[in-house]
Amino acid sequence: MKLDINGQTHEVDAADDMPLLWALRDVLGLTGTKFGCGGGHCGVCTVHIDGVATRSCVLPIVALAGKKITTIEGLARGKTLHVVQQAWLDLDVVQCGYCQSGQIMTASALLASNPKPSDAQIDTAMEGNLCRCATYPRIRAAIHAAADKLGS
Repeated sequence: MKLDINGQTHEVDAADDMPLLWALRDVLGLTGTKFGCGGGHCGVCTVHIDGVATRSCVLPIVALAGKKITTIEGLARGKTLHVVQQAWLDLDVVQCGYCQSGQIMTASALLASNPKPSDAQIDTAMEGNLCRCATYPRIRAAIHAAADKLGS
């Protein structure tokens, strides 16, 4: 099966029902997308499918023909970090870091559809992304900082 991942076509030799997460990590070696709950509940495995934040642990690769997949590895443009990634660094959001690729992918999808979200809109968009370290206030602040940079 051919998948469009981070702007490149990848040949994936796997069963059609293999979840995208495992195709990314085990077949293609793109390990930035993490495994969390395996049921699509925690947000750790979030990627973009045609620009929409989507849980990769429950999505079979057969459903992705003709779709554009973006992982955390594809969010930056060359050596230039995405504005959300830079905000994460600038505000020192990360504590343990395990959930952060999913958090960043959800936040970047939010800002692509809503460049100036309110606190309530951020909370709603991010509510399915769990952080064991409870960095939620820093996550919200980084989203606002990224929104400010996008607006300037």
